[in-house]
Amino acid sequence: MNQTVVSYLAQYEFFDFLVNLFGKNQSLLSFLIYLIFALLIVGMCATIGGLGTYAERKISADIQARIGPNRVGPYGLLQFLADGVKMIVKEDVMPFSADKMLFYLAPILCLVGVFATLAVLPFAGGFIMTDLNVGIFYLVAISSLVGVGVFLGGYASNSKWSMLGGMRGASQIISYEIPVTISILAITLLAGGMGFGTIVGSQGGLPHQWFLLHNPFAFIAFFVYFVGALAETNRAPFDLPEAESELVSGYHTEYTGMRFGFFALAEYIEVFVVCGVAAALFLGGYNIPGLKLDLLPLQAVQFTVFMTKTLALYYVVIWVRWTFPRLRVDQLMSICWKYLTPISIFNLVGCAIWMVAFNGKSIADIIFGGH
Repeated sequence: MNQTVVSYLAQYEFFDFLVNLFGKNQSLLSFLIYLIFALLIVGMCATIGGLGTYAERKISADIQARIGPNRVGPYGLLQFLADGVKMIVKEDVMPFSADKMLFYLAPILCLVGVFATLAVLPFAGGFIMTDLNVGIFYLVAISSLVGVGVFLGGYASNSKWSMLGGMRGASQIISYEIPVTISILAITLLAGGMGFGTIVGSQGGLPHQWFLLHNPFAFIAFFVYFVGALAETNRAPFDLPEAESELVSGYHTEYTGMRFGFFALAEYIEVFVVCGVAAALFLGGYNIPGLKLDLLPLQAVQFTVFMTKTLALYYVVIWVRWTFPRLRVDQLMSICWKYLTPISIFNLVGCAIWMVAFNGKSIADIIFGGH
C-alpha cells in the first residue's frame, strides 16, 4: 500500500525532490505523506469545529432577534479564531485535589474518540480514509471513548458539580447508544453490509432512492437515530451533563484554557460526525443523481453534495437547541428506555420482515415497478 501511494505521488514534479531526497527509504516518505494528510484532516476538522461555534452564535441570534458576532472580521466570521487564541493563552489551572493523570487524559480521550471516527466517514467516492468492511462496528466502538472521557472529566476534577455532570453524561451516552446502534443496524440490514462504501453504494442520488424512503421502518429509524444522536452528543434538549443552571458547567466545570477548548472542539466535531453518518446512512451520502462515475473532477462535486447534506442537518441540530427547553433527568431516561429503544427494535424487525416479504425492494420500486 505504501509503495503504491509513493509511486502514484512520485509522478508529480512536486514530489520528485522528496523521492530523490529519501532515496530508497520509502517507508519514511510514506509516513511523511500520511502525516501531511492527517494534519490536513485535523486542521479541516478544527476549522469545522470553530465554524460550528460561529454558526451556533449566529443562528441562535437570528432565532432570538439578536445580532450575534459582528466585530472580528466581516460579519464576525473570524470570531472563532479569536476564541482559539483566547483558549491558547489562558492559564491552564488544575484543582489541587484533582487526579492529575485522569484530569489530563479526559479531554484527550474525547478528541481521540471523535477524530478516529473520521477514518470511515465517506466524504466522496475517492475521499474516505479507509473503507472498512466493518465500518459501522468500528464507528460504534471507537465513539464510545467520548463517554469515557466525559465521565473521567467529571470524576477526576474532584468536584461535586463535575461528578454529577460526569455521571449524567455516562448514563446518558451509554443509554442512548442502544437505540442509535439498533437504528444503524436496520440500515446495514437493508444495505447488506457494514462498510460505508457498501451502504452509500446501495443508494442513489434521488430522494426516492435513499434509505430514508426505502420503507416506513427506515423512515422512523432516521428520527430515532437523530434524537438519539442529539442525546449522545449532549446537545439540547438533552444537555443534562452541562446543565449550567444546576451544575455550573457540568463535567468540565474545573477545566480552563485549551483543555476546556478540547471538550468544546470534540463536541462540535462530534455533531458534524453524527450528521455526516446520518447523511451517509439515510440521505444517499455523496451520490449524485444520474452519475456513478468516480472521475477526479466528480469527487469535488460528491464532496460538495455530502457536505451540503451534513451541514443542513448541522443547522437542524442548532435549531433544535434554541427551540426546545431542557428535559429533566427522569424524562431523559424515560424517552430512551420506554420509547426509543422499543421503537428501534420494532424498526429492526420490521426492516427484516420487509426485506423477506418484498425481496429487498423499496416502496418506489414496488410502486413504479423498478428493480
